[in-house]
Amino acid sequence: MRCWIDIDGEKFFGPGRAQLLAHIDRQGSISKAAKAMGMSYKKAWSMVDDMNQKGQEPYVILHKGGNKGGGAALTETGKTILTAFNELMENLNEALRDGEEKILRLV
Repeated sequence: MRCWIDIDGEKFFGPGRAQLLAHIDRQGSISKAAKAMGMSYKKAWSMVDDMNQKGQEPYVILHKGGNKGGGAALTETGKTILTAFNELMENLNEALRDGEEKILRLV
């Protein structure tokens, strides 16, 4: 099952964006997250930019390069939405399993 959160009838947040945020959180980099997902950096950056623009607060912050190199990190808002979305998916999957069990008992 795939679930999307819409804003004004447009898809805003779903499994792909949740996966991207999770990879950014683990790897500290948009480019590494994009590579792990098999997508271009441009697409990953576009997704991050869209989330940052449409959310009440940014979900991802960028760290400028330098001796230690650049990177990216989730903000508290980004971590919160990722957790909330994962909990929503768990609840929906549980409801789906319960409904399926009820139907299968009738078959």
